[in-house]
Amino acid sequence: MKLGLGTVQFGMDYGVSNRQGKTSLEEALDVLSAAAQSGISVLDTASTYGVSEKVLGLLLPREHSFRITTKLPRLVPQDGGAFDPGEADRLLEDSLSNLHQSFVYGLILHRADDLLSIYGDEIMRWLQKCKRRGLAIKVGVSVYPEEGIEEIIDRYPIDLIQAPVNLFDQRLVRNGFLRRCKERGIEVHARSVLLQGLLCMEPHQLPAYFQPYKAQIQKYRSFLSEQAIDPIDAALSFVNELPEIDVFLCGVNNCEQLLQLVSSVRQSRIQLDYSGLSLSDPGLLNPYQWKIN
Repeated sequence: MKLGLGTVQFGMDYGVSNRQGKTSLEEALDVLSAAAQSGISVLDTASTYGVSEKVLGLLLPREHSFRITTKLPRLVPQDGGAFDPGEADRLLEDSLSNLHQSFVYGLILHRADDLLSIYGDEIMRWLQKCKRRGLAIKVGVSVYPEEGIEEIIDRYPIDLIQAPVNLFDQRLVRNGFLRRCKERGIEVHARSVLLQGLLCMEPHQLPAYFQPYKAQIQKYRSFLSEQAIDPIDAALSFVNELPEIDVFLCGVNNCEQLLQLVSSVRQSRIQLDYSGLSLSDPGLLNPYQWKIN
């Protein structure tokens, strides 16, 4: 089961297609139980996902089989301040305390530019120290294709990369970056698999921001119609069939959505050529650039 569970909805309202808001504690407990029963092994969270870490800490049993990855906030202040290893220690301690865990499987930097800063070497030494102390099994970084990601894997002993991969955003597959990660033994976790739900929305449901991309989105919808394939099945089959990807992360609001994802992953399907759907405009591919509020 390459499907992993993103838990941002446990802590905050998230997703362009999300009409239900933050997941309730009762529903989150049901989701975690169904995830365990379905063979899902990876839970992804972050200190910036509202109360997501605290919800997991509250709901996870003392003994569980999940591998937890969490992401630290920016470690190099944008105001020109220096990296503070003591503050980084405190941030990690807070995450572990919130999660009620003594260690995490993956300790990930939320900002790749931390490693691209003048403090990159110092931050990497701190991450390696966390591994030696048994606080993390693997250390890594969350990246976007627009960043200097080749320099990161060339310069540092990264164990884990988290990157956007979906039917629209095939950049890191097509340029060979994910293949090079695998060749170096770097575990690859794909995120934005449904592009915050955008890939499942009907064109008339889209916010006005996406109007300039109407032609591309309509081409995508026409492709799905011609192939008689459901949007979720298409999105999941694309990443599930990529050998470069070890885990792909999807968030849900309720147990019904999770079971739909699990069912989709387990279905056998015809191999399709999705290369014609690939786009390159960060204005569509990078949710940080969306202006929809």
